[in-house]
Amino acid sequence: MMSVCLRYARETEEAEDILQEGFIKVFSHLKGFRHEGSFEGWIRRIMVTSALKHLRKARPTQELSIVEEFRESTDLPDVIGHLGEQEIHRLIRDLPDGYRAVFNLYVIEGYKHQEIAELLSIEESTSRSQLVKARKWLQEKVLAITRVAL
Repeated sequence: MMSVCLRYARETEEAEDILQEGFIKVFSHLKGFRHEGSFEGWIRRIMVTSALKHLRKARPTQELSIVEEFRESTDLPDVIGHLGEQEIHRLIRDLPDGYRAVFNLYVIEGYKHQEIAELLSIEESTSRSQLVKARKWLQEKVLAITRVAL
């Protein structure tokens, strides 16, 4: 679950706080687990919810969205396959907060834009826009890494 928390946090210490808050919720609501799905999935959902609540609480004045349209570029070099797991995690962790939350929820956790909009209290179009911006931001960082490697 620490890896889940690390994806939403900027620093390890912040992820540890989220993890602790999440496990407090897990243990205090353990009787609420209805055995309708996997126990790990139930805990993961609690961790994601804790991470999102932490983001809102830690950065209340920061808006999660500014709607702009970017065209998606599909010209990504094959460098992704050569990046290590730690480098990929670092790139995701370096995303701006709103981008990181939407990216993790959509790409990693598999939520739909409508669900993300509800979780983050944003418009569905904003969720889509944030995902496009996150992908563009990551593409630019990957291209920068590629240029340095060449």
